[in-house]
Amino acid sequence: MIEIMDTTLRDGEQTAGVSFNVSEKLAIAELLLEELRVNRIEVASARVSKGEEQAFAQICAWASTHGYIDRVEALGFVDGGVSVDWIASNGGKVMNVLAKGSLKHLEKQLRKTPQEHFSEIRQVVEYAASKGVSCNLYLEDWSNGIVESEDYVYQMVDNLKDSGIVRFMLPDTLGVLNPWLTEQLCGKMRQRYPSLHFDFHAHNDYDLAVANTIAAVKAGMNAVHTTVNGLGERCGNAPLASVVAALHDQVPAQTAIDEKQLSHVCNYVASISGIRVPSNEPVIGENVFTQSAGVHADGDSKANLYANRLLPQRFGRERSYALGKTSGKANIIRNLDKLGISLSPEQIKLVTKRVVELGDKKEVMTPEDLPFIIADVLKSGHGPAKDNIHIVNYSLQLARGMKPVAIVKIKIHGKEYEASSAGDGLYDAFMKALWRIYESLGKVHPILADYQVTIPPGGKTDALVVTTITWKTEQGHFKTRGIDSDQTEAAIKATVKMLNIMDNVIKK
Repeated sequence: MIEIMDTTLRDGEQTAGVSFNVSEKLAIAELLLEELRVNRIEVASARVSKGEEQAFAQICAWASTHGYIDRVEALGFVDGGVSVDWIASNGGKVMNVLAKGSLKHLEKQLRKTPQEHFSEIRQVVEYAASKGVSCNLYLEDWSNGIVESEDYVYQMVDNLKDSGIVRFMLPDTLGVLNPWLTEQLCGKMRQRYPSLHFDFHAHNDYDLAVANTIAAVKAGMNAVHTTVNGLGERCGNAPLASVVAALHDQVPAQTAIDEKQLSHVCNYVASISGIRVPSNEPVIGENVFTQSAGVHADGDSKANLYANRLLPQRFGRERSYALGKTSGKANIIRNLDKLGISLSPEQIKLVTKRVVELGDKKEVMTPEDLPFIIADVLKSGHGPAKDNIHIVNYSLQLARGMKPVAIVKIKIHGKEYEASSAGDGLYDAFMKALWRIYESLGKVHPILADYQVTIPPGGKTDALVVTTITWKTEQGHFKTRGIDSDQTEAAIKATVKMLNIMDNVIKK
């Protein structure tokens, strides 16, 4: 069993522009330990800030009452015991001591001899034990140290292996390793110290963090470090989801991680960190279980010819088939089946042709657009694909020092309704007025799950804006898009599209 130590709340928070508040840190800690079942979490750096101290104390208090306190760790320093006191006074039980793992760092940064450094580390570890705090040891810059000053690294471990240190943690601090070198160097450590517990900590400067992590495990490392979504300084750390999937399938090795919770936790962290998950990010990206080419959809329908071991069901996802210029009949049929719509072979051929034409024009289509495309192609008002809901007019008022106000008049199946509301922004006011109408009619409405605005580069004030909104219903999530030179108008267009999809496609 390979241990996973996740350091999203410590090393991951060193991502430029990312800062979690106290409640966010506690929520992430709970998700990592309870939902994902990560073995250990590193949640803070000692003495950084008052907010960091408050968050650490709250996490420790929660962990103590839930049996997780020995799995909560904080980074501390060789500072005569100040870090130990900080950790112990806030309820912590584990300190990860930051030491110099290369002779260059020791001599150039600390300007001390190896024996001075080792002695000070030992004193910190002994003092921590007297306070009821156990210690792991980071050998900072180990990857350069083991190459450039191998004797120094061995000297450090030889001097400290009987000091009470629980884990020796080997960081590729500057992300300089490759998989072959990682396996070789980690193998040296394992061969020389077969009884010690080693962690490997990768950075992603060459986009090799996952590969290096897998190589470290093959060389005999006991634990590996990750962050959710690969957050971290510079290019980030090894992303948790990719590491877990690769460990399970490529080594193979066992972990305690619940794969089905990965997408949920990764998306939550993305939402509060402000660092979006790329749509093609392995395992958790929006498009990673989406087939676009018609030949792929055809192969899947016949014998799952284009599926690998990364089945979407493992991660609480499902496979989808995109609509675009590379779509074939198999894509269309897959989406029609999901929507419960039946067409003749000739009709499918016509619809496929139109989808390809729209894709050639760079039109973005979703499966929910398909009934409307069908109605347009067949000119028959096929099925329920009718535009039954229109915005008759609306007024949006914005004045400095006052809340925005919206007045909305909407036509639903030929009848007009009107409402007004204030909001925290123009679109918020619009939506609150709209939902007042829907609630007065007893109609259900979805929850806005995500809102994304894309503006082409160039900085022109009249540039077209694409607003993509993700909606959550009892049946699942779906997206709508609106395009306009005004961002609010683009959002309103996406909203009207959603209303018609709810009225036509989503089962009530």
